[in-house]
Amino acid sequence: MNVRYFRRFAALIFIALAPAANAQQRAIDTAKSVLTVRVYKAGVFSTFGHDHEISAPVASGNVDAAARRVELHVHASTLRVRDKDASEKDRAEIQKTMTGSEVLDVPQYPEISFRSTSAESAGANAWTVRGELTLHGQTHPVTVEVREQNGHYLGASRLRQTEFGIKPIKIAGGAVKVKDEVQIEFDVQLMR
Repeated sequence: MNVRYFRRFAALIFIALAPAANAQQRAIDTAKSVLTVRVYKAGVFSTFGHDHEISAPVASGNVDAAARRVELHVHASTLRVRDKDASEKDRAEIQKTMTGSEVLDVPQYPEISFRSTSAESAGANAWTVRGELTLHGQTHPVTVEVREQNGHYLGASRLRQTEFGIKPIKIAGGAVKVKDEVQIEFDVQLMR
């Protein structure tokens, strides 16, 4: 077999197999996928504070099951304070602080993203996924415990705000504050 013929044959095989190799990659259904952040109160007078539930739709992403890769993107401007026990006025004030320069600085850092680097089985329909989280302009490794349940990929991870250059909010000289550690959860569904 001459070299020219072999190269053409190899190129044809590559072209023929390329769609099959990408068949495992599926887009995330952004209308049904959400990121939730749980921020907890602390301090001597923490009874006067609120735990916070903040959520945002996943803006884009994909999952490649065969390659065990996932990528998620969230627009920081879509994060919304959902605190059930807070008044509308309090939620608006928390929202303003969260998106402002004191915390997320959304104009400066408009995107939150996660890119996996590995995934290991953790039992039936469960995985330990390691990857890089970019938040507040900084990228750090995180580990996410994921499970599949009725077509939903549910995951959670804990991280410290200070690791990403965010100073936890303190009020009244620290008598009421939020904890440095927050929990990030997601519920991802794939396009059908």
